[in-house]
Amino acid sequence: MSAASKGGDPASVEVCVKAAGNKARALDDCIGKASGRCIGPDEGAKSSTEVRTCLDAEQAQWDKLLNASYQALLKGLEPDQQAKLRDMQRSWIETRTKTCDFYYDYFQGTMAHPMIANCLNRETARRAIFLRGFAEDMAGWKK
Repeated sequence: MSAASKGGDPASVEVCVKAAGNKARALDDCIGKASGRCIGPDEGAKSSTEVRTCLDAEQAQWDKLLNASYQALLKGLEPDQQAKLRDMQRSWIETRTKTCDFYYDYFQGTMAHPMIANCLNRETARRAIFLRGFAEDMAGWKK
């Protein structure tokens, strides 16, 4: 089975992020690229399950980048800052879950599931980009 049929190119998010560097707009443009290639030009030609699989695969890539930045930050912060980082992340996870779950509350049907997957992917990507900025800044001033 090819990488595309499993939910996209496993390196595509990382490759895009590296190519974007620290350019905010270029980083934002990375969101949805891997899942978009997986889904193809006609989203309607895919089942909801296939669309969710593509989005979930991309989200896993963003989650990996998010966790790497989080761990780098955790190692470089003072204990009181670490506690605040943990609290911030816990709050973000709760907010992301409630925000994305609202699609089901609003639409109340199976069509909400791909919307939820898209929301989770987008919000995870945004958070990964946010934390990456801090991690890279920290790496710059610790050298």
